[in-house]
Amino acid sequence: MGAVSPAGWSVAALRNALARGEPLPTQFIERPYSQTEPSSIIHHPSSHSAQPTSHRSINPSIHQSAHHPSSIIHHPSSSIPHLSRTLPQSYRARVVPPPAERPAFLSHPRLRRASPLTQFAAAAALEAGACVPSNARRGLIVCLQSGPVQYVSRFMEEILKDPAVASPLVFPETVFAAPASHVAAVFGDDSLSYTLLGDPASFLQGVALATQWLDAHRLDACLVVGAEEINWIHAEALWHFQREAIASAGAGALCLTHNPDLSIGIELEAITDAHMYSNSCSMAEAARNMRAQLQMEPQANPSRSSGLGSVRPRRLPDSALNQSPSESGATSATPYTGATPSSTLLCDGLGGTLRSGAAEKAAWADWAGPRISPKQILGEGLMAAAAWQCVAACDALTNEGFASAIVSLVGCDQQAIGARFGKAAAVGQNSRNLEP
Repeated sequence: MGAVSPAGWSVAALRNALARGEPLPTQFIERPYSQTEPSSIIHHPSSHSAQPTSHRSINPSIHQSAHHPSSIIHHPSSSIPHLSRTLPQSYRARVVPPPAERPAFLSHPRLRRASPLTQFAAAAALEAGACVPSNARRGLIVCLQSGPVQYVSRFMEEILKDPAVASPLVFPETVFAAPASHVAAVFGDDSLSYTLLGDPASFLQGVALATQWLDAHRLDACLVVGAEEINWIHAEALWHFQREAIASAGAGALCLTHNPDLSIGIELEAITDAHMYSNSCSMAEAARNMRAQLQMEPQANPSRSSGLGSVRPRRLPDSALNQSPSESGATSATPYTGATPSSTLLCDGLGGTLRSGAAEKAAWADWAGPRISPKQILGEGLMAAAAWQCVAACDALTNEGFASAIVSLVGCDQQAIGARFGKAAAVGQNSRNLEP
């Protein structure tokens, strides 16, 4: 597993933040060309009033640049008065802090001009795949929703300042495939590399694709990465859909394998179908269908290893997905309090306040077992948040003593997908060397 989040540059930092159960501090990302103070524009919901906030504009990039946004954000707003009157001049966000020490991989030639998204993805992938043998056939799937926006925003800022002289930046860093290409270059050689676009639930589509490659014996291991970067354009777009959302950025990664010698004992037991939203299937109905399908238990498949792969479902008793507090051991709001040898942890996507939250909340309304909502702590990280959910679920199985963990992904505009992780039946001698 690997993670970069507003909590820091490791899975351990993510784990510690979730264990504390306190929302991380927020900062402001300022919209260009405004002299208005953030506090006079942003009306904070009462539910967030207790959260510490830093009243300063930020640049989410972890490296210094000659094009630092802070040098251009305080221009007179008179040039765009219609925007100044109708849009906030700053947006709350939870950003990735600079690493304690600059990682050596950032000196790679392909990362010198890379966007923060690529840096986050590379860091998470390197952490997740640190112990994959150098001679292994390794695959890479990078899942994105917004894609690289850091450089595109410079063009947008020029348009807002003076459209007559705005010049678009046309180079590879502005395309969706750039992060996967750069991360593959950092690893040196990947047998298969793929970029998957969609809403946050598409991260589990990436995991499903990885299992197909593994089942076909095309790879020895496959990294699945979900990443996002944050910028005022990104934050403003999120604001249009949900005014109370707190944007965040980062990345999460899982490394999947069929090889039991590389497993740390966590197994992907099942992934549901993609329950698509349509005129005949609402988001709420798709979320309910996803949960219902998770009530199917995988049968043992003797043709596969104890790693990851295809499963054949059979009906699981409702009690397994609808535990009472006494059965689960959950007696407080502390995220991991309910861990018992027979308990199942629900890792949901609530807290981002997107419209999908209502559908997901209703689908799991009667869940009384232990649960954790990473977005409440980390913010709405879109694809990165979906990856954090999966990383948190697997990490809880490894370190918190749960028997299994469910990940519920109700995407913001496409689909609802769920997954269940459990303890593997057998692990190899090197099981502690590689995290899935």
